Amino acid sequence: MTASRAPAEPEVREFEATVESVDGREVVLSETYFYAESGGQPADRGTIDGVLLDDVVERDGRVVHVLDEEPPGSLAVGETVSAIVDDAFRTYCARAHTASHVLYGAARRTCEDLGYAGFDISAEKVRVDLTTAEPLDDEDLVELERLANRAVWDSLPVSWETLPADEARAVDGIAFNAKTEEGAMSGGDAVRVVTVGGSGAGDGSEAGGGDDDAAPAWDVAACGGTHVRNTSEIGPISVLDRSNPGEGVTRVEFAVGPTAIDHDAAVHAAALDAATSLDARVGDLPDAVERLRGEVDRLEGELREARADLLTARLAEFPTAEVNGATWAVGTVDCADPNDLREPAEALLAGDGEESDATDGAPDAVAAVGEGDAPFVVVAVADGATGGDDASGEGLDAGAVVRAVTDEFGGGGGGGPTFAQGGGLDADPDDVAAWLRDR
Repeated sequence: MTASRAPAEPEVREFEATVESVDGREVVLSETYFYAESGGQPADRGTIDGVLLDDVVERDGRVVHVLDEEPPGSLAVGETVSAIVDDAFRTYCARAHTASHVLYGAARRTCEDLGYAGFDISAEKVRVDLTTAEPLDDEDLVELERLANRAVWDSLPVSWETLPADEARAVDGIAFNAKTEEGAMSGGDAVRVVTVGGSGAGDGSEAGGGDDDAAPAWDVAACGGTHVRNTSEIGPISVLDRSNPGEGVTRVEFAVGPTAIDHDAAVHAAALDAATSLDARVGDLPDAVERLRGEVDRLEGELREARADLLTARLAEFPTAEVNGATWAVGTVDCADPNDLREPAEALLAGDGEESDATDGAPDAVAAVGEGDAPFVVVAVADGATGGDDASGEGLDAGAVVRAVTDEFGGGGGGGPTFAQGGGLDADPDDVAAWLRDR
């Protein structure tokens, strides 16, 4: 069995080992410091005797190095080879992995009924899946980011040790998810435990002790990944987003390193631009935005009123017709939505608009046919004019008139006695209006 020594000695970047087996592009070494993909942390990158690695996987208790191309003759069984772990990528993964523990530690201090549901490291960001009593909101994200960066600033020690499974499970507050942290299971009855802050294997060795008087741990978890030895090595942590991939699960995405720096710079630049546009300081943006929102609401209200007045005036210009003893204002209208016409139609029927053509008072009913690619009809009847019966058998019932229109011209719709609408008419709007006047 060749277990990776990367979790125990994450600083090792170069080593020599003996080739134990070669099968095509797959090579097994007598020992290795390459990390095999596990539990959300990707496999290390690097070279063996100058040949790039394509992947590192653990299979049947052995670490298998998959080369990018067929190995040269020097990579033969029994030969000693030189291996180099990609320093930049290992450093990034170690920082990102420890940052996920730090973020979980922050969540311990802000979330109720917290649980761990896994994580993943990609080249640009890291995700941590949390189970919480309530979904996280924007304020929660800000507090997670604040607390996590404070833990970085406090330079907390990071340690790891291997414990018997029963003892590991008994550690107070340990995050333990065997499905997502299979790398923590060292085989047999052993579990690798990583502690951020507090007591534990303070020297980073695989066997550590504790000091009962030490500060409580920021976070403790079963974990098989590579880590930095102090949170100060992580650098800035920038929370990017949240989502809900499953019931009761909140996914928090964050960045470390250059991505975090660039993200924070972009956010700062956007805040400065917004402040300049609003003639305010960055710290005063919430108040400035609130004032702007109030102004927008006021202007939108005025626009709605003006639009309603304009539509009321447009409906008042409709020609009128006597249909079975009732006065109908019938016409076509463009650039309007059916829902936009209800208030103007009711205003006209109440006598609030200009008088309709050919009538000295408000009409008994209004029928507006919408122009455009999707013709529709809106019918409104005055409250005191419903219930009569005309020659068509419909009476002054808006819903009945709309049903008659859709029976004649297709489409569908509905409504009550005083207001109804229908859409999907397969006819020229002028023809529908003429039909309504001539019923």
